[in-house]
Amino acid sequence: MAGPLKGVKILDLTSVVMGPFATQILAELGAEVTKVESLKGDNMRDVGPMANPHMGHLHLHLNRGKKGVAVDLKHPSGIEVIKKLIKRSDVLIYNVRPQAMARLGLSYEEVSALNSKIIYLGAYGYSEKGPRAGKAAYDDLIQGGTGVPWLVSKGGKETPRYVPLNFADRVTGLHAVYAVTSALYQREKSGRGQSIEIPMFETISHFVLGDHMAGLSFNPPIGPSGYERLKHRRVYETKNGFICALVYNEAQWTRFWSAMNQPEMMKDPKFISHPARAENIGEIYDLLSEIIKKDTTDHWLMFFESVDVPVARMNAVDDLMSDEHLRETGFFIDEEHPTEGSLYATKTPSNWSHSTPDRVTPAPTLGQHTREVLRELSYDEAEIDALMQSHAVSDGSS
Repeated sequence: MAGPLKGVKILDLTSVVMGPFATQILAELGAEVTKVESLKGDNMRDVGPMANPHMGHLHLHLNRGKKGVAVDLKHPSGIEVIKKLIKRSDVLIYNVRPQAMARLGLSYEEVSALNSKIIYLGAYGYSEKGPRAGKAAYDDLIQGGTGVPWLVSKGGKETPRYVPLNFADRVTGLHAVYAVTSALYQREKSGRGQSIEIPMFETISHFVLGDHMAGLSFNPPIGPSGYERLKHRRVYETKNGFICALVYNEAQWTRFWSAMNQPEMMKDPKFISHPARAENIGEIYDLLSEIIKKDTTDHWLMFFESVDVPVARMNAVDDLMSDEHLRETGFFIDEEHPTEGSLYATKTPSNWSHSTPDRVTPAPTLGQHTREVLRELSYDEAEIDALMQSHAVSDGSS
């Protein structure tokens, strides 16, 4: 497999979305990822729609490019398999609480004793340095705890609501990806592995406060929290649909009002400077909303293009599947899965002049590569059969 991470071996002890999303990106970048599941499989296998049992759509997207093995981590022989995998791995990633790893005999101290160069990364709810250490966390709870539903309500919704994406999981997963690649670089210079913590609460707090700390940035505060434009921005309704447009700087507003045959609007105190526009942004966006309602989507798309103001048609999720730009750039991959048939997949969104990542293999069935990986660990066939019979591991056949 080509790609910038070719030759890197990653032991993936993650489940659900956050960790598998991170390791799926690392697999797309060329790393050899061995995903360890329980004998029952990752919960995401059972989130439909699906063509066959335990092969749900989220599993198919989150685990492409990985070798799949099924191991009982509470079985002594199962843990021995994991320890052999640790000895050959560059990176171990997990997303259960650290206390659970310690109970399995897989704390950083125990793992690094087996492989001193390993990068040991834990992604979970809250930092071990704070009073919420060890508390369970899910995307919903982290969104709520970091103010995301509250911010959505400030945009005009009647009640707070979650962003309808695995937002906290995926943002935290991206932080895990850059942490792994940075740690690999640091290890090249120092020869040392290390333990890394990526806590969800701190990660999404970092994301939210970066935009919205505002006046609270100063000590003492010089104003309230909140980036006002972000709180007031909206999708604009037209006569027959919706558009997304951003008239932002002075040049854009000047061209807009000139094209509307109202150049005098730039002398209005609300428009006269960037600070003035920022202070009155809610009123300004209300005015723009009333104007845009008067004509069609196609009219406004052509209008804003003609005055060099950023504009886009509002898509539904389904529209992305036929988007001409995504189609032209090769974003979608026609994939033939050995058990699930023809699928659409998406390629890594990055493009490389060298070390271009290869197409990755389809997501594994439960335990698909168990025997293969055990052979790589020097287990013979009799030993593999014994492990299967003792239910320390499974190849999904029973």
